Amino acid sequence: PIEEEGRLNDPVLLENFIERVFAYYRLKTLLKQNPSAKEIIDFHTSYKLILMAHSPVNYKRTGQLISKVGKSLNADFLNEYISLFMKTLSFKATPKKHTNVLLHIMGYFKKSLEKEDKQECLNLIEQYRLGYVPIIVPITLLKHHLRRHPEKWLLQQVYFNPYPEELMLRNKI
Repeated sequence: PIEEEGRLNDPVLLENFIERVFAYYRLKTLLKQNPSAKEIIDFHTSYKLILMAHSPVNYKRTGQLISKVGKSLNADFLNEYISLFMKTLSFKATPKKHTNVLLHIMGYFKKSLEKEDKQECLNLIEQYRLGYVPIIVPITLLKHHLRRHPEKWLLQQVYFNPYPEELMLRNKI
């Protein structure tokens, strides 16, 4: 990932850049281990919400591509996947797209949360969409509910922790 230094003063662009750096590192680390098709699929699955937040169109394209992986991996497939994966992450994740992802996450809790808890989440997601609170606020509440009501698919999503929390990048977007 490459970004002009001056553009990194924008908190959204900085967060996007750091997210891409960690995603690229994780992908390259996996590829060095000569992964199986299942491991590539698992990696892709763990990034689904992040891909959705960056580009719903390319989220679908990466899904279509990964569905063709079969049992054997070849260099052409891996190069195409890496290119599309990183291109997808280069799109700006906007509040509108993040809101879509947060509401998608809420769908996993439709049976497990009480009405008041659902409403609290929806209110915070709306406050984020309107720019009143940073994205970390609804994400923190959703992570709390995920600990109380574990959902296997959500637990494996990198979206909740795309980079070390100590960077606190989501506090500003």
